[in-house]
Amino acid sequence: MGKPTWRTALSDRIPGGRDGRRMLTVTFVDRLGSGLWGATATLYFTYAAGLGTAEIGVLLAVSGSVGIAGPPLGGLLADRVPLRPLLIIVQLVRAVASLALLTTTDLGLLLAITSVGSLGDRAASVLTKLYATRVAGPERVRYQAISRTAMNVGWAVGGLAAAAALTGGTVTVYRWLLIGDALSFLASALFTLGCAEPPSAARIAAKSTSAPGEPAASAPGEPAPGEPAPGEPAPGEPTPDETAPSESAPSDPAPAPGKTTAPNPWRDRRYLTYTAGEAVLFLDDSVFKVGLPLWAVTATSAPHQLVPLLLVLNNVLVVLFQVPFARFGATPHTARTSLWPLAGAFLLGGAALAASTVGAPWLAAVTLVLAATAFTVAEMLHATISWELSVVLAPPTAQGAYLGVHGLAQAVQRSAGPLAVTAAIAAGPLGWLGLGAGLAAMCGAQHHLVRDRGDGALSVAPVTVSEH
Repeated sequence: MGKPTWRTALSDRIPGGRDGRRMLTVTFVDRLGSGLWGATATLYFTYAAGLGTAEIGVLLAVSGSVGIAGPPLGGLLADRVPLRPLLIIVQLVRAVASLALLTTTDLGLLLAITSVGSLGDRAASVLTKLYATRVAGPERVRYQAISRTAMNVGWAVGGLAAAAALTGGTVTVYRWLLIGDALSFLASALFTLGCAEPPSAARIAAKSTSAPGEPAASAPGEPAPGEPAPGEPAPGEPTPDETAPSESAPSDPAPAPGKTTAPNPWRDRRYLTYTAGEAVLFLDDSVFKVGLPLWAVTATSAPHQLVPLLLVLNNVLVVLFQVPFARFGATPHTARTSLWPLAGAFLLGGAALAASTVGAPWLAAVTLVLAATAFTVAEMLHATISWELSVVLAPPTAQGAYLGVHGLAQAVQRSAGPLAVTAAIAAGPLGWLGLGAGLAAMCGAQHHLVRDRGDGALSVAPVTVSEH
């Protein structure tokens, strides 16, 4: 056999096999379209749709609020229906919603269309995560790191393409960029069509308990109910174990499967509390989108040209180091322990922003770069920790429902995060010190919350449905 090519070596380093690689392509293409639309949305609604500033604010606020329902709804459905066609349908709904924006300038219709699109965006996010969790198995944390790298590259390429196109500054350009966003969703649906359906423990369990007295449904690769496995005698024939003492007595009747209920995340106080804490720890997103730019131009003497470079620094660091950072979530125990360095990164970021108001412009620039680096490290650490703990705390038979509830953390942060960050800005340097300390304290609270309570949930990496 010849030496493996670089392409083969690269493929071997990506968990999930062919389906894992294809889902990375879906992630890249999806974020490529998001980069196109993210740089264009406000301009499109202003110049193409003719909306005022207040109307755009209402449009984004309402659609964002509706979108919060996307993760739990998508996760709930994923435990009941096949995941692949569900993800394809959601991608197609997003494409239709994007194209529908081109057909009207009426605020009411735009509200309805953007709300549907926002619902699809948030649902697609949790469904993609669930697919990755199922196909990557025990290597899900490494896959998450590679996936986040693909996301950031897609965002960067889409944003650069939009920036180049926007030099034209015409309504036609805005419309074509919106069409490009819609085409990215169509392409994502086509790539997903080529992926296999990952096995779902939730649906296997549901089939096994669908009717009392009926044989349980078999998992993929197992013999069908009523058929003997290879090497086993047919029904009615004696088995070698019939002489065992445990088999000599009449067997106890099995419990009625129909009485088994799937775990409900809305009744799991531990998981709900964990998700609420996650909404706080996701504030690094609002720090970069709102906090750093506003603070740099209103409270420091740093040159304004530094602001876009800080966002570029964030993107480059994530692309370069997210995969190596996967080691901080390699096991549930490692992920829990990594909450302490995460707390340190938040403290350092808050302190650097507080110090950026003191001294000459060069000193302000240095402290802002330090703050951006610290919050980027926090972002990468938290992404790794969050992925592992959100999966390990979720029962395999209700993985979709639980991860859907966990998806609420990011959705809520997108709505409430800007308010928290602007409050820190209004409070001045002490506000940033308080925000950093508060985030560090939340890391400590999460560390206590997810401790092993003797149920084994955090002592051994769970067997995900892709391993059956």
